[in-house]
Amino acid sequence: MEKKSKLSIFTNGLIKENPILVLVLGTCPTLALSTAAMNGIYMGLALTFVLTCSNIFISALKRIIPDSVRIPCFITVIATFVTIVQLVIKAYMPELDGILGVYIPLIVVNCIILGRAEMFASKNTIVDSAIDGLGMGIGYMIALTFMGCVRELIGAGTVFGMAVTVNFLTPFSIATLPPGGFFVFGCIIALMNKLTKGKVREKQENKCMGCPGSSFCSKSQEGGCDQ
Repeated sequence: MEKKSKLSIFTNGLIKENPILVLVLGTCPTLALSTAAMNGIYMGLALTFVLTCSNIFISALKRIIPDSVRIPCFITVIATFVTIVQLVIKAYMPELDGILGVYIPLIVVNCIILGRAEMFASKNTIVDSAIDGLGMGIGYMIALTFMGCVRELIGAGTVFGMAVTVNFLTPFSIATLPPGGFFVFGCIIALMNKLTKGKVREKQENKCMGCPGSSFCSKSQEGGCDQ
């Protein structure tokens, strides 16, 4: 298996395997929370913390976790960090708790988290797993925030709460509703495919075709899936 550089591991989640724009994972919170740009920042930070910490612990414990119960063990570790995030938000940021609501505890079953635990953290060093968690989390946050900016601008005429087009363009409120979310999401993915000429997605699909874990795994490692 080809050894990946630290920089390659980090940038992997930003473009080549972006959880939202390339792997199309975690679409439920993406569509629900991308009505405003700040929501993307908040949710992205929460997911990055959980993903990085769970990757570190799973990588550290990979040799002592029995293979037959690895998934329940992974979920237990992930749930621990999700609970920490949820309790901190409830205690110190009640307004944010009202915004993110049920989507914080749902991080436990987010296929991005479990997918990286199964396909990367359980097979790599602690340092590499931490870097992978940061890269994937930041890539998720960037994509979610960008989508939030687009929907907020079109639907409310603001970006991060600051007026941009409200004085000369009537906002299209449908952009902040579920139909608008699907439309904007599709347009952004189409733009991503256009900019990359479809090479990122085509390469991923060719490598993962026929793999039972391809629903939450892009290609596991740079050298291809080892399953």
